[in-house]
Amino acid sequence: MADTMFSHGVSSSLERRGLRDRVYDLVLDMLMSSSIEPGTRLSIDAIARDLNVSPTPVREALVQLERTGLVTREAHKGYRVAPPIADDQLEALFDARLVLESGATALAARDSATLVPVLEAALTQHVEMMERVQSSAESGDMTVDLIRDYFAVDWNFHHLIFEHTRNPFLLDMSEAISTRVHRMRQTVTTGVSDASEAVAEHRMVLDAISSGPEAASLAMRDHIDRVRERSRADAQRKAAQ
Repeated sequence: MADTMFSHGVSSSLERRGLRDRVYDLVLDMLMSSSIEPGTRLSIDAIARDLNVSPTPVREALVQLERTGLVTREAHKGYRVAPPIADDQLEALFDARLVLESGATALAARDSATLVPVLEAALTQHVEMMERVQSSAESGDMTVDLIRDYFAVDWNFHHLIFEHTRNPFLLDMSEAISTRVHRMRQTVTTGVSDASEAVAEHRMVLDAISSGPEAASLAMRDHIDRVRERSRADAQRKAAQ
């Protein structure tokens, strides 16, 4: 009887955790869409009704998302969509990426024989998605869904490097970074103008990995520095509009 009760308790716990994770993913997708403006109030009850779940997993998801910086909580007012990352926060984000990703790339590159084939496959997907994005931009048929898919493939290259550090703490940190990177990109509604540059820089990182951890780290630093410069220019253009 005790064994049966214990198994039932574990099963129920896993079911609750699975529901919480699913709700978290759905709320995250909602936040990453371009339809929700910064500052929008997030009603726990309304989201729960939309997702056909109880308020509890929604509340848990928002608590978790607050830690990522995607939502903010005001006392007695509830949760709101956080403003996009810009200015000093943008610079701080890239500083964090330089430290975290250059170190992670050096660690992952110690097992280049395992890492290189995985990144080759990821880069092939990146090239294919880049071609789709460029074709859509030329035809004037760019969609937000396509842009989000492109960004997912772009970030997957970075995610795989974190994954191959075999370090769970770095992997957790990468998740916090990735949500902020996607939040930064949220204002993009037209073509992904630096897709070809990103592909070329990922290729340079991949080639450097075969030369060892130090070369790999330097190549990743160079990539992130270039992305920083393009992001600054993009922010300046938006501010001038």
